[in-house]
Amino acid sequence: MQLQLLPTSHTFFTRFSLSPFIHRNPNMTSGSNSLMWFRKGLRIHDNPALEYAAKNSNHVYPVFVIDPHYMKPDPNSFSPGSNLAGLNRIRFLLESLVDLDSGLKKLGSRLLVLYGEPSDVVIRCLKEWDIKRLCFEYDTEPYYQALDTKVKNYALENGIEVFSPVTHTLFNPVEIIEKNGGKPPLSYQSFLKLAGEPHWSISSPPSTIPPIGDLGNLEVSEVPTVEQLGYQDFQEEYPDPPLFKGGESEALRRLKESTNNKEWVATFEKPKGDPSAFIKPATTMLSPYLKFGCLSTRYFYQCIKEVQQEVKNHTSPPVSLIGQLLWRDFFYTVGFGTPNFDRMRGNTICKQIPWNDDDELLAAWRDARTGFPWIDAIMVQLRKWGWIHHLARHSVACFLTRGDLFVHWEKGRDVFERILIDSDWAINNGNWLWLSCSSFFYQYNRIYSPISFGKKYDPTGAYIRHFLPVLKDMPKEYIYEPWKAPLSVQTKAKCIIGKDYPKPVICHDDAIKECKRKLAAAYELNKKTNGVVSDEDMKKLRRKLVEDQGQGNDSRRLKQKLI
Repeated sequence: MQLQLLPTSHTFFTRFSLSPFIHRNPNMTSGSNSLMWFRKGLRIHDNPALEYAAKNSNHVYPVFVIDPHYMKPDPNSFSPGSNLAGLNRIRFLLESLVDLDSGLKKLGSRLLVLYGEPSDVVIRCLKEWDIKRLCFEYDTEPYYQALDTKVKNYALENGIEVFSPVTHTLFNPVEIIEKNGGKPPLSYQSFLKLAGEPHWSISSPPSTIPPIGDLGNLEVSEVPTVEQLGYQDFQEEYPDPPLFKGGESEALRRLKESTNNKEWVATFEKPKGDPSAFIKPATTMLSPYLKFGCLSTRYFYQCIKEVQQEVKNHTSPPVSLIGQLLWRDFFYTVGFGTPNFDRMRGNTICKQIPWNDDDELLAAWRDARTGFPWIDAIMVQLRKWGWIHHLARHSVACFLTRGDLFVHWEKGRDVFERILIDSDWAINNGNWLWLSCSSFFYQYNRIYSPISFGKKYDPTGAYIRHFLPVLKDMPKEYIYEPWKAPLSVQTKAKCIIGKDYPKPVICHDDAIKECKRKLAAAYELNKKTNGVVSDEDMKKLRRKLVEDQGQGNDSRRLKQKLI
């Protein structure tokens, strides 16, 4: 690999494609101390940063920092966990760290766990351990960009070499954006044309890692348990056994299990699949391992390519498994290159829409109390498992936003971001923008019905009965619309609607029409203003929508009188 020197006076992008960009200290002697800073990329296989740290070093310090921003218990959150992460994801992360520690021990090292604000902790480590080489995987998320800038600036000022390869994605977002004239491509097909074929090779895991040196005065610990982090035993909240076990070992086991079924891998076709399948979900179930980097995206890509070489009749992007990895890269690239990608205001690719600010409807959706069994069952699965099928995600996201409740997509995004084990900043925001018809997809007349969509896959309601046992005895004729069941049927099923299970929070047929009316008006305003919608424009639109709604109600009442 060729090395290229970077300027040493200002903030820069450290990147990796055909060759990694590094800041290199020409005076650094062979045998200096290296620090391997783990954040994502929690693996030994295909880890160029770890491989580089292990080369020509006397000592390597593998570090993970428990970040209170992410891990501190929040007793006021709507479910166990921190303010930003549910307990399922925290548990998965801790299991992944335990597995990483085990893998490092087999190579003669171990994981050093420290606590605190990550950039401050890492800078203390650089000072205390006389580190001359800092290695970590590049991260495109804004939070990590800010952390990394602070740490890299310190390293540059103190002659510390920085090696930060882009290995969490197949392509380098910086290079894709440069190829597109400084702007991210806003369609999947344009992204594919710019990206072409990846040109990396899988990094070989080190056969051994140099030992850890003197730890000095820094307080270092083993990987903590959830109890040691301040959480109560979560078995009571989550009675089902965890669906996912964190760690590289489990990721590679699941990958092998998936790719052994070569016909399934070759013919995989999204969006096909059954969102109601819960005994054996109809996907690879590898997304949490890709999110935390327990599984290398590049290695996964290579394994799929090998299967496709053996099975000639295979699906192609955008619906194939390779296509799903490319969708992931697409959202990473757009998210990285779009200011305020995670919000509506100030986001130039996002339609400005006067969403409802209704915390009661949001809470009913979040807490599985909408009165629509298909939606509520999905939200129960989400809370218990920390995972739901992609079509289930589509269903509940559409219902919350443009389909029925017209609640702001940012509110739903926050719930997914906290509860999903595989929550990924770029993908989560990208999907909510898409499913709310705020960006990428604009056919707002096409919705996921909270009644007929689930029924198409599961006409008897087995999925609903599993996750909403209060409805387990409801006849299949009423399982998707229990409010239509006669009182005698409800009584026999031991489920009185409005008492044992909620009445619907809205009338679906009326809600669809109202959402479409509001979206049509919002789209017209965005077109008229060329997407530059002021606060005053939005206020006027809200007033007009309220007035039009009132006139519509008056007309309907008059029509009923005439009839």
